[in-house]
Formats: sequence, C-alpha cells, structure tokens
Amino acid sequence: MVSIRSVPSSPSSMTYHDLPWIIVHREDRCTLCGRCTSVCPKEAIFLTYHRQRLPKLDVFAGQKTDADTRTFMGIRQRTEHTNQCIGCGMCAEVCPNEAIGPVLNSNDHRTRFHTHQAGEAAKRGGRRNVKESLLDRIVFNRISMLTDPALDAGRHEFYMNTLLGRILPPQEYIRRKAAGEWIPPVREIFPFVIGSMSFGALSPNMWLGLLQGVAYCNEVLGIPVVMATGEGGCPPWVLKSPYLKYIILQIASGYFGWDEIIRAIPEMQCDPCAIEIKYGQGAKPGDGGLLMWFKVSKLIARLRGVPEGVDLPSPPVHQTLYSIEESVMKMIQSLYMAWGFRVPVYPKISGSTSAKAVLNNLVRNPYAAALMIDGVDGGTGAAYNVSMDATGHPIASNLRECYLDLVAQGKQNEIPLFAAGGVGKNGNVAQNGLALIMLGASGVHIGKYIMQAAAGCLGSESNRCNVCNIGLCPKGITSQNPKLYRRLDPDTVAQRVVDVFMGITTEMKKIMAPLGRSQSLPIGMCDAIGIDDKDAAERLQIKYIC
Repeated sequence: MVSIRSVPSSPSSMTYHDLPWIIVHREDRCTLCGRCTSVCPKEAIFLTYHRQRLPKLDVFAGQKTDADTRTFMGIRQRTEHTNQCIGCGMCAEVCPNEAIGPVLNSNDHRTRFHTHQAGEAAKRGGRRNVKESLLDRIVFNRISMLTDPALDAGRHEFYMNTLLGRILPPQEYIRRKAAGEWIPPVREIFPFVIGSMSFGALSPNMWLGLLQGVAYCNEVLGIPVVMATGEGGCPPWVLKSPYLKYIILQIASGYFGWDEIIRAIPEMQCDPCAIEIKYGQGAKPGDGGLLMWFKVSKLIARLRGVPEGVDLPSPPVHQTLYSIEESVMKMIQSLYMAWGFRVPVYPKISGSTSAKAVLNNLVRNPYAAALMIDGVDGGTGAAYNVSMDATGHPIASNLRECYLDLVAQGKQNEIPLFAAGGVGKNGNVAQNGLALIMLGASGVHIGKYIMQAAAGCLGSESNRCNVCNIGLCPKGITSQNPKLYRRLDPDTVAQRVVDVFMGITTEMKKIMAPLGRSQSLPIGMCDAIGIDDKDAAERLQIKYIC
C-alpha cells in the first residue's frame, strides 16, 4: 500500500478565491493568442499546458481517449502575493474575444494579512481607500436672485485667476514703489494647479503630455495653468526652454535634480513661475519621500546624479535646517537671491496642528510668498499604508484654521494659502476646489485627478490598481519601463489636459454666477457655503443646513 502525502501548506499560501481580484476566463472563447499574459503588468496570469484526468462519465462513453486523460491549454491565475491581480483590466482591454477579465472578490480576502513581505511594511501608490469626502458634502447655497442677468455663465466675462506671491498693502506698495525699494514678485495663475508629481514618479511620456497641455492652455486658450515638478527636477531641455515660466520648481529634502537646475540658471530663457520648498506631504507627513529602484532608470539616475537602479529615499527633513525660522533665513532668501529676487518662493508643508505655527512665522518674514498645505488625502508615491490611512490632518479644517488665523491678524489678503489633498477624489474637482477657496484658499493643487482624467488612470478608492510606486502602471503613466510607457501618447494626454481645464473653467462659471461673483475669485466667501453635518459646520464656521 502506498501512502498519499499532501503538499505541505506554507503560512502565506492562498488560493485565487483569497485574492482581492479574481480573473474570470472563458475557455470556449479563448484562442490562446497570449495578448493578455503579455500585457499584464503584475504577471498575474500565465499560459499553461498540462494533462487532466477525465472522470468516467457516461458523456465520455464511446470516445477514444488516451488513458482517460485530455490535454489542457489555457490561462491560469497566480496566487502568490507579489503577483496578485490588481484589477486594472488590461487583459480584458486587449482580448479580441472578450474571454477574460478581472472581477472584484466579494468575499473577505486574506491578502491583507500577508502584506508584510521580507520584513517591510506594506506600501501603496495611490490615495487612501476611503470613499466619503467632506468636500463633496459642501454645497453653495447663497444664490443671488436679483443681480444683473448678464451674470449668466454662458455670456458673462468672469475673472477667475488668482495670485501667487506676497501681496503688499496698498499704502506699503505705493511707498516702496516711490522709494525704489524691492517689491515682492507676484504671478497671476489659474487657481487649479497641477500638483507636485516628479519627473521620475511620472513617465517621460506623461510628463511631456502634461507640459504640452499646459503650454496650449496658456498660449492658445489664455488660461494661465501652471504645473509643479515635484522632487527630482525636470528634463534639461525644459530648463532652457520658454515653457519654464509655466513650471513651479520644487526643492525637497533629498535635493534630487537641483544640480541640473543650478547649472542651467545662466542659460534659462525665462524665470520659473515659482520655487516650492517641500517640508512635508499629506500622504506621509513627517516621513521622507521614496522613489523605489524599479523606477530609477538610466535617464532618472543621470538627472538626479545617482547610480542606476537604487532606491532614492528623501530624508524626513532638510538636513541643514533645524527650525522654521532658520528655513526662512537660509532657504527662502537664498533661493530668492539665486533668481535675483524675481521669483516667488514658498514652503509646502503637510497638514498638521502645527501648520499655524509655520504660517505665523511666514507672516513675520517679508520674503515668504505663500504657504502650501497638503492634506491627509493626498499622495500617489510609495507611501506606507499605515501612513496613508492613519497619519495626517484633513485639509478642510486645517486650511480653515490657518485662514481664520490670518483674518485675526488682518493679513488674509497678504499671504495666499494653497491647499491640496483629496481635491477631485470622487470626480467633483470644481466643486471641491471652489469649496476650499471659499474656506480661505487662494488656489488648490490637483494631482491624481489629472492622472485619472488626462491619462485614464485605472486606480480607484476601492484599492483597484494603485501600483504607482513600483513602476508597473498598466497605462504607462507612472512607469519608467519603455514597454509600458510607450502605451501612452503624449499628444493624447495634452488634448485631455486641455479638455479638463476647459471643463473646470465652465464649472467654475456655473458656481460663481449664482453667487453674483464675476470680478474676483470668492476667496474666504464662507457665507455662501453650507453642509449637512452640524459638527463639521461648527468646526469650519459655516452654515449648518438640513
């Protein structure tokens, strides 16, 4: 008698029923062309060949079989955690016979208990997986019934731009101009800014498409859209091109890419729009950024001055600085000097209870141009799950605190505040942005919304895809692999960027017209908004409606 030994089970062994996404494959339609397996970024499916033993059933009676077996060729799903399906649907997109596609597992999946691999905590590229958004619940409820009928959004002219830079009081401006003293530089920009996504985090084709779209908005449509680079600088040719004036250059704690920027200053045709100094970001406040080695290609390594294929972690803080006071003295003033005091310089911080302390220091310093606050819902980089899900401060209340602090000092029209984090999270980008503007922001930064709207990002708040951090983006948006990013056409991305900003412009008019505002952006116009949550209304000091 021969004993039958079962295959030993490992602590992380799973079946495909335990995974968050299940690949459904119809063998009767499949022609084994192999397109699905070749396009899958996670290699979650594979083509297999094996023999199957057939049961002795009446249906097979009379058929000639070889030892009651048949040959099987088809698609199977891998069950390893590193190869789990992310639900991107690229297999379904390329299948000519609609024979395959991912289905969300309705059962509780076990992979959440196996996310710790090789001693590392789980990381995710993409926003936190919370569907509810406070900004989506804010409504605009002060309707001007008896104003000029020309306020119709389709016929009236609206002034929708905002200012980036320190705005002096009228008396101080007149005095300085008469005395020939230095006047802080100010930029007139569109209030919706493409947020900090670095050349390295984004693929070359995606970055080029964004820049083309921004340039078209400015030069053809007259919409002064600007984009921030994120840490890592930008391609050398951009630094020496006339398009630099549409870019906010960011310097972060890793100083990546700044060698190229400093060397290019003598050859720049124009000044950048602004300089952003990043001290923190909403996805991982108090933690440094990380560009994983999967995305450090030869081009990225050359631009950042590092070896190819190594992790690029940024320190949590700038290593030469010990306080906000020292930051203002050293970095803001030195970067002003680098461009001859012609370019606004401002810090970016993560939303926290200490944001007001940073703001109050900036108010006292004449060189600080603005303050950018990144809330808890932001981030598309390699952030630890625990940081994204349990660390940070919601942007609405944090922004409101800072704005009311400025109001108490009478400085609300002097230091502009910019907000980010969850804007357009559920697609309502104009509503979310105008809500933050009426809470006190002079403008908002949008990141993942642009990727979803302009490049067809497949990530979702239900944890679909969200592999921006490891360079396996199936659309080629956040990958440095030529096989993947060549799927993305820069011209198509540019066209979509233009469509998005034209749509935002129309929606802004539709919101501003009923409020009777056409000559200026409704910054701090909190009497025009309300929410159906009594606690939130009290916290934000806006109307409670029910």
